Amino acid sequence: MDSDLRLLRRRLATGAAFLVGLVVFGFVGYRVLAPSASWIDALYMTVISLTTVGYGEVIDLSRNPAGRIFTMVLILFGISGAGYFLSTVTAFIFEGQLHHVFWRRRMTREIARLSGHLIVCGSDETSTYAVQELLSVKRDTVLVCDNPERVDALAQEFPTLPITVGDPTAEEVLAAAGIARASGILVCTRSDKDNLIATLTARQLNPAIRIVSRVEDITTTGRVRGVGANAVVSPRFIGGLRMVSELIRPTVVTFLDEMLRDREKNLRIEEVRIGEESPLVEHTLEDVDFRGTSSALLLACREDGKPWVYNPPPSLRITPGLVLILMGSPQDMAAVRKLVS
Repeated sequence: MDSDLRLLRRRLATGAAFLVGLVVFGFVGYRVLAPSASWIDALYMTVISLTTVGYGEVIDLSRNPAGRIFTMVLILFGISGAGYFLSTVTAFIFEGQLHHVFWRRRMTREIARLSGHLIVCGSDETSTYAVQELLSVKRDTVLVCDNPERVDALAQEFPTLPITVGDPTAEEVLAAAGIARASGILVCTRSDKDNLIATLTARQLNPAIRIVSRVEDITTTGRVRGVGANAVVSPRFIGGLRMVSELIRPTVVTFLDEMLRDREKNLRIEEVRIGEESPLVEHTLEDVDFRGTSSALLLACREDGKPWVYNPPPSLRITPGLVLILMGSPQDMAAVRKLVS
């Protein structure tokens, strides 16, 4: 259960228990101070004293100084208890905490419905760009935000994105993001130590998941791979390669940039793996009407352990495990995946 909700319930329970205790205290006290009073009169005196409504006394305390002192004490404690209870509710409503409680519960329900989704861990620019790309290609994504101060901004930037807040190195946080049902996770915090621990934790929680981890120090690549990462990316290393590409092959870089930024066509180069149960197994590429199904362009393919085949010929036979590299829109890719599944 969300920690804010637990805090709210604990504070409300404390206030309610205090008020109930005062009712019992007053109820018993009036019976002791006025033995001749009925149980209902004692309860009535307790309630009107605690609520300070000012109705007439049903138990005569005019000649009972102890009873009046008891009533004054009861009123003071009642005001304090009611004030604590109401201030708790008011604080949660006006300070926005109640909104966050229900927002997080909604996030929990949305994440519980997902399966085969992708998880992004982090809250800086790199993880934000990763989320933007995943959403643009229509992939179910959950963000694990490791900086509570960034949650509101990220929720406004990605209103449909399920977000869970916490340290991605903690098992319970990854479990809340649906790590057991996820197909992939991008570990993208600013700390190589946290990335290494989060990678290890993710691998332990889901041995079959694909893990891509970020490293700031490229010398830690081997250690991150050693604890379970399928791939390791260094933004600094990639940045260096990109600068060289801008220098010696600017037209290619421009083409790729415009392809990524074009929100109308939204073209991407993606991969599709042929499973053992695919209806296309043992057929040739010539038998498969990729162009009739979508506008995706087949660029290359590869069987496990074999070299890449670029611009594959129509006679190439489709086998289980064959990976197809295609270029197309998210709708094209969805159609191709449906065709091969």
